[in-house]
Amino acid sequence: MTIDDPLLVVVAGPTAVGKTALGIALAKHFNSEIISADSRQFYREMTIGTAAPSDHELLQVKHHFVYHLSVGDSYNVSRFESDALALLDGLFRRNTVVFMVGGSGLYLNAVCHGIDSLPDPDPEIRRALKETLASDGIHALQDELNLLDPVYASQVDMFNPARLMRAIEICRATGVPYSDLRTNKSRQRPFRVLKVGIELPREILYERINRRVDMMMQSGLFEEALALYPLRHLNALNTVGYRELFDHFEGLTTLEFAVEKIKIHSRRYAKRQLTWFKKDPGYTWFRPDEIDDIIKYLFCGSQPALQ
Repeated sequence: MTIDDPLLVVVAGPTAVGKTALGIALAKHFNSEIISADSRQFYREMTIGTAAPSDHELLQVKHHFVYHLSVGDSYNVSRFESDALALLDGLFRRNTVVFMVGGSGLYLNAVCHGIDSLPDPDPEIRRALKETLASDGIHALQDELNLLDPVYASQVDMFNPARLMRAIEICRATGVPYSDLRTNKSRQRPFRVLKVGIELPREILYERINRRVDMMMQSGLFEEALALYPLRHLNALNTVGYRELFDHFEGLTTLEFAVEKIKIHSRRYAKRQLTWFKKDPGYTWFRPDEIDDIIKYLFCGSQPALQ
């Protein structure tokens, strides 16, 4: 790897911190394009609840991997890694720098460093786990993962059934804790990576999250979730902003309670995101309004690619 190789700039941070606006400003400054690494924004039916870029924002800079799937499509981080690398091969033919913006740490890492080679899904184990989820709820999966692999249980989003089932599936199939198989060995890429982390003081971030949820409700999140309610069993819809409203539609909570839960769960999600990114010493951290400092950092840290 040399300083003449093309450069991938990662712009990462928690939900509602301002990544979308910053990514667009940076991409416009360098006349480049954006790869979205927010796995919630892949799905075209989930525009409001995922705070996906608006039509106006999408017109300002070319975005990739936004609205490219339907909620019923099968997709995973391994496919994203392959698709993104293939796309980058073409993008770097016309750009010396490309931006990858998002808050899904696993997806960002897959492109930058690769993902571990793990056993293929076992249909029988997966079917049994889905039955357990349907009959006993997510707490049964949480309990089993805590028993089989407490190390991974302390790291994973314990309210994401897809992640829980995959980890348990590997533990059952191999007899080895999932965490032992995650080697995290970085793969060589034909491009350099520079990581920019975006953060705000906690009280400011949490207030932004609360305001965003209120704005989502005003913009039609209730109606969007109601239209998706018949598809609530799909993995793509098991995410903050939708599952809380689904509980309301089922008569389990009031609307006011559901909205408050969206705010609480969004704040917890932001905290987990920050914890993930802060473990990576490769990030240099800025506030979202420090765009001039970020641009200077990109020039200083990546010469001569940005000359």
